Amino acid sequence: MIVHYLPIATTLFSAWFAAKLIRRRLPRPQAHHLSWWAVGVVAYGLGTLLESLITLIGWQEGLFRAWYIAGALMGGAPLAQGTVYLIFTRRTAHWLSLALVIVIIVGSTAVLSAPLDYSLVNPDLPQGRVIQWRWVRLISPFINTYAFVFLVGGAVVSAIRFRKQRAFRGRFLGNCLIAVGAILPGIGGVSSRVGHTEVLYVTELIGIVLIYLGYRFCLQDPPPISNAFSACDDRVPVDHGRQP
Repeated sequence: MIVHYLPIATTLFSAWFAAKLIRRRLPRPQAHHLSWWAVGVVAYGLGTLLESLITLIGWQEGLFRAWYIAGALMGGAPLAQGTVYLIFTRRTAHWLSLALVIVIIVGSTAVLSAPLDYSLVNPDLPQGRVIQWRWVRLISPFINTYAFVFLVGGAVVSAIRFRKQRAFRGRFLGNCLIAVGAILPGIGGVSSRVGHTEVLYVTELIGIVLIYLGYRFCLQDPPPISNAFSACDDRVPVDHGRQP
């Protein structure tokens, strides 16, 4: 089915989006949020690529472990960490970044070491249930909750702050699109668990496209005042109205 090739389109779009973020990051040495966004988009694309390979050529242990790290463990966390840099002081964001990296490293090491229950393998869809160490599978919901709070929550709070300001209509719409785009892959993941894998492929593609469009809408408006963050801003003042 042609829908099985959608994750490849998602990967290509993610690579293009990440390249744009990297180009904006290079002349901005203090724009740590752009670095995290770029990492997040790359991880997103890598996860969908591995997902597609498993669907097209069949389940393989190496592909599965790589997918779990890129897709299930990292997921939207790097994107959310970019928003963290727009919400908190740089010092606090650095500490949260360190904590996130440690959790991902520990989780990735466990994923690479954990025994697998091959009797639970779905040949067409990677699923975490094949990992026998149950505590390893509990790391993913923790990271995904973190991602949801800051990526979706940050976008929603930003949209609320800008909803009545005519000068920032682009930021209002942009943050709305980012929030919806971040939620869609989760909806697709639930659908895939009940047998509708194609829904996941569609929502992943639409999700990253909406996040990109939201980002572009935000760039159309002037930078917000120093004490008002936007979850999709990459032109905020260096100190962002806070202590560096």
